[in-house]
Amino acid sequence: MTDQSQPAPTTDIPLQPEKQYFAFLAEGRFMIQRSRSSGEHVFYPRVAAPRTGERDLEWVPASGDGTVYATTVVRRKPPEPAFNVALVQLAEGPRMMSRIEGVEPQAVRIGMAVKARIDSVDGKPLVVFDAVK
Repeated sequence: MTDQSQPAPTTDIPLQPEKQYFAFLAEGRFMIQRSRSSGEHVFYPRVAAPRTGERDLEWVPASGDGTVYATTVVRRKPPEPAFNVALVQLAEGPRMMSRIEGVEPQAVRIGMAVKARIDSVDGKPLVVFDAVK
């Protein structure tokens, strides 16, 4: 027999920062998080700031400016083309994994200036980068 006088336990609706991030991309907006207390920008979306654990993250527009921090060329069996995978340091501070488009994969260089844009792969939005000329 259960005690009917006690209210049923409630569960907080979990924050889903990853879903929010992709919803922004679907709207054509590249947004990242920033801690209100430290001013530090954060990427990948999360519920608490790294290092401090503060749960004061807010969404802010990313400038889209970045610099290639690291890169590699992934070569596939022909006739599939090679592609690059790059770690991009955003102007706001965090790094994110993506790819650089519009140049040959082997032409991507560490220190290369890049600009973000939102692309779609298999109907899902994602951030890719173009070399700044």
